[in-house]
Amino acid sequence: MTIREMLEEMEQTDLSPSACLSKNSKGRLKEEAQCDIRTVFQRDRDRILHSKSFRRLKDKTQVFLTPDGDHYRTRLTHTLEVSQNARTIAKALRLNEELVEAIALGHDLGHTPFGHAGERALDSVCPYGFVHSEQSLRTVDVLEKNGQGLNLTYEVRDGIRNHQTSLMPSTLEGKIVRLSDKIAYIHHDMDDAIRAGILTDNDVPKRIGDVIGYTLGERLDHFIHDIIITSKDAQDIRMSPPVEQAMKELRAFMFERVYQNPRAKGEEKKAEALMVTLYDYYLKHIDLLPRDMLELMERDGTPREQIVCDYVGAMTDRFAIAKYEEIYIPNTWHG
Repeated sequence: MTIREMLEEMEQTDLSPSACLSKNSKGRLKEEAQCDIRTVFQRDRDRILHSKSFRRLKDKTQVFLTPDGDHYRTRLTHTLEVSQNARTIAKALRLNEELVEAIALGHDLGHTPFGHAGERALDSVCPYGFVHSEQSLRTVDVLEKNGQGLNLTYEVRDGIRNHQTSLMPSTLEGKIVRLSDKIAYIHHDMDDAIRAGILTDNDVPKRIGDVIGYTLGERLDHFIHDIIITSKDAQDIRMSPPVEQAMKELRAFMFERVYQNPRAKGEEKKAEALMVTLYDYYLKHIDLLPRDMLELMERDGTPREQIVCDYVGAMTDRFAIAKYEEIYIPNTWHG
């Protein structure tokens, strides 16, 4: 018996009957030999963790564009916080922690530079639209490994594609990540807003604080405990109605005070214009794209608009700004 088979037996013994077991995975897009020491979901987690798109998350905006400070969240730290929240919930419910971790680490791989401003910009100019959850799936299926993709399991791909509010994953583990994503961004975006002087803990309306707490730590703790307690015997992942309503009201409060605050979002129009400019430029100069992306056009017949969207959307904030300066800002002449 291999180590992987021993781990699969342990899952069957130790995990909840509702858990998604590694040995019951629906498989990969392309069949491949099993690893002798890792389950399929462990392999997916490792593939995501070692991917170039995962490393780029460290230089992609979460909420605050180019913040002046070392402790503001990036897309990478957001991803790690989602993963930690999700793993805590999965372990408490005896669900598959490795599946949860793989989905969490991969859920935002397709995010643009400059956060949702970049996403809006590409969605407005690309004829095929741009939704970061779909782009995350395209990243792992097609774009990674120079056009070979990561060949992840169905369950991880499903969780990545369906992590947004309007969608629903097919596994309980995917549903955990879906809720953990919301908890994480509401929690850390408020923390960053307090750090920036836009909010204080005392600004949270009393009707919300009375339900989920008045400090960052109290709220995060309350959210996680509530999901675990409410989901324990429900065959579903959910919050209790009072906490779910409080979270919706807190999210609305954040939109009013932070997400639409000119101080926090004042530079977004510049970021959107930069993204549109880069998209238009590379559409006219398609030959400047990396060779592996041009080969996708030749191999799969992918439209040039999609390929340009893939290229610009995968950039980090820093790389996008550098490319814009390289193309449009004259260099100093030294003679």
